[in-house]
Amino acid sequence: MHYDICVIGGFGHVGLPLSIAFADKGLKVCALDINKDVYKALSEGRMPFFEDGADSLLKKVLDKKTLDVSLDPSCISQSDTVIVTIGTPIDVHSSPQLNVLEKAINSYMQYFRDGQLIVLRSTAYPNTTVKLQKFFDGKGKKVDVAFCPERIVQGYALKELSELPQIVSAATAQGLEKAKKLFGQLTADVVAVNPTEAEYAKLFTNAWRYIKFSAANQFFMLANDAGLDFAKIHKAMTHNYKRAVDMPLAGFAAGPCLFKDTAQLSASNNNDFALGNAAILVNEGLPFYITKKLKQKYDLQNKSVGILGMAFKADIDDIRDSLSYKLKDLLEFETKQVYCSDPYVKDPSFLSAEELIKKSDIVILATPHKQYASLNIGDGKVLIDIWDFYKKGCRI
Repeated sequence: MHYDICVIGGFGHVGLPLSIAFADKGLKVCALDINKDVYKALSEGRMPFFEDGADSLLKKVLDKKTLDVSLDPSCISQSDTVIVTIGTPIDVHSSPQLNVLEKAINSYMQYFRDGQLIVLRSTAYPNTTVKLQKFFDGKGKKVDVAFCPERIVQGYALKELSELPQIVSAATAQGLEKAKKLFGQLTADVVAVNPTEAEYAKLFTNAWRYIKFSAANQFFMLANDAGLDFAKIHKAMTHNYKRAVDMPLAGFAAGPCLFKDTAQLSASNNNDFALGNAAILVNEGLPFYITKKLKQKYDLQNKSVGILGMAFKADIDDIRDSLSYKLKDLLEFETKQVYCSDPYVKDPSFLSAEELIKKSDIVILATPHKQYASLNIGDGKVLIDIWDFYKKGCRI
């Protein structure tokens, strides 16, 4: 069997939509991973997570036989291009685990062959691409290593892969031309830079979003401490005023990328990243702030609190690094009872949204799923809505 592309980590949130997108363009793709349960689901045409438009498209590319799913790493050897979606994680001290990617690559070393393009797709710590090229060179593998970062909004990758510009880079001139041709299959808008520029572009992008969210959250805290409604102030700031149009409202800024990449960027500069470090303190501190304010205002030991939304952001099913769980842990210590609900997250301990509202004295909207718009919270309940989702203000 010959493949145009093998995607290592091909069952995940980055790898699977990319595999489907390339397969839909007519390329022969193999999505490689290690999860047997997900393999079974995909083989039967079932998506393992929410991805807009993916259910029908997965069945289409499986039926056309442009996409295979596999647990067998020998498919790496059969591929012209190998896309690696393994990123650089951080440990409990927020320090980058720089050897994770190298160890993963080394575990597959016997399957790589001369002439391949190796594409790093997930966030890479600065200088990783050049270092990995030297690593392959040292192993006697004549391959070209490229870094082409993903910048999609999770849950809408299939749409954005063709709409957004694709940044490409490579450690060799030959690799760069291959990378440009490859991602030119998805969009004509391809931006070529050198590998370190691409690595910083990815980190800067996520850190910039994270800093913007932290500014909104800090403003919310300042306004709330002054007895004011930040939502009203936000409306005044942004109404027909272009210079403030990108100011977000308050809300949990979480998930597997923004915090991690901000921490990596800080680590790359000896933790001398004041804006990023401050953003981490603000965003990660928001569950503490909410709990503190509720404790000051209510007798929490005699209150039941319900948390609506446990996914890390709206309208998806991913709970990785969700701040809803940090809030839950804090409230379980301070309150009589904590209830949780989420229409996307499968957990037998969760209640329906309606049952949660009925049982709770205080209802906190942690994740503003669209499905919650029609809920009747009721005037007899305390509603904490820092997102101003219900347009009733966001004061605590």
